[in-house]
Amino acid sequence: MKVVHGMEQNNVNKDMQQNPEIRHSVDKKSYPVRQLVLHNDEVNTFEHVIDSLIQVCQHDSIQAEQCAFITHHKGKCDVKNGSFEELSPMRVSLLDRGLQVTID
Repeated sequence: MKVVHGMEQNNVNKDMQQNPEIRHSVDKKSYPVRQLVLHNDEVNTFEHVIDSLIQVCQHDSIQAEQCAFITHHKGKCDVKNGSFEELSPMRVSLLDRGLQVTID
């Protein structure tokens, strides 16, 4: 972006003040992207894990199955990306269902 005597930056700041959607999109980008990570265990069934991912993380059935199989074979799988604030309630809900999850 070419800046001419600071005018470009002033226009961006003015646009952000007048349009909260622009400000919100810029604010979202400034947060680090975190991962909700599902860890393998020897307790939960595939069916329970898949159902939990569908209900809590809004996965479709194929995505939930793939995450369950990756977790089983590799030991863990990133099941959702987002900010800590977005992922934290999902983590709590999955923990309440007996799944082992962390936010990295």
